[in-house]
Amino acid sequence: MTTRLLLSGGRGLIGSALSRYLASQAIATDLQYLSRAADVDGALTVRWDPVTGYIDADGLEGFDAVIHLAGETIASRWSKARKTRIRDSRVGGTALLAQALAKCARPPKTLICASAIGYYGDRGDEIVDEESAAGAGFLAEVVRDWEGAAAAALAAGIRVVHLRFGLVLSSSGGALTSMLLPFKLGLGGPLGSGRQYVSWVTLGDVVAVIDHVLAHDTIAGAVNVTTSAAVTQAEFARTLGRTLHRPSILPLPGWAVRLLLGEMGEELLLASTRVHPGQLLASGYTFQQQDLSAALTHLLTVPRESI
Repeated sequence: MTTRLLLSGGRGLIGSALSRYLASQAIATDLQYLSRAADVDGALTVRWDPVTGYIDADGLEGFDAVIHLAGETIASRWSKARKTRIRDSRVGGTALLAQALAKCARPPKTLICASAIGYYGDRGDEIVDEESAAGAGFLAEVVRDWEGAAAAALAAGIRVVHLRFGLVLSSSGGALTSMLLPFKLGLGGPLGSGRQYVSWVTLGDVVAVIDHVLAHDTIAGAVNVTTSAAVTQAEFARTLGRTLHRPSILPLPGWAVRLLLGEMGEELLLASTRVHPGQLLASGYTFQQQDLSAALTHLLTVPRESI
């Protein structure tokens, strides 16, 4: 498949891997970046600034698909100002882009937007899929409004896909790399009760899912991007410890997580979200990595994904 693609968030963990994949597979004859910068690693860019509300509307014309991954990181303690930036970067940025695309004379056929399983909130042992209702909490509210912000593109007849990412495991960055040092030192262990579910996916599968969605125009709306093999936090810690040949018996109590990380720790680390990827499985997608032990072994054997 050859196509003209526009990508925001091209320097992030997922965006960087996706760029390498698109180039290696010759999928995009013309890959450009939606960016504040004049160029991204020498590639052409369409300029925007979601903070000021500026976007180069003429530059958006004629793309086959737009992949929107940009957004403020949520992996830090949430002050009031940080929460405002998280919301504005996702909701405001998506609304700005969707409204501009809707006004194009030659709009894209597809808009793929990053989203998150934070939509479901803390659901305990309940298995949730794309038909499940939104949960409660800051992340659930942000994700609901984030997805809603693409309404203008949907109304203009653009196929809109919301990729609800779970915990993305990568040897190149993200949550897994931040866990490695304490586990390698033998200081790792479960967080809180350890009974909360962790829904995970490898970076390689994330990239393959985006390719799959581009190729299957019947996929639309919310898409859960996690394996169907969610594990408890305690099981995740044990598996990571075994993979590193280190003990993983030092728990971090819930009160300590709340004290250290506040609301962010409560919603990201202590909440339980057991997700089923219904849309992907129904569309025929097969995950490359569905066993956590095998996935971690692969990621920690290969220093950097060769995507």
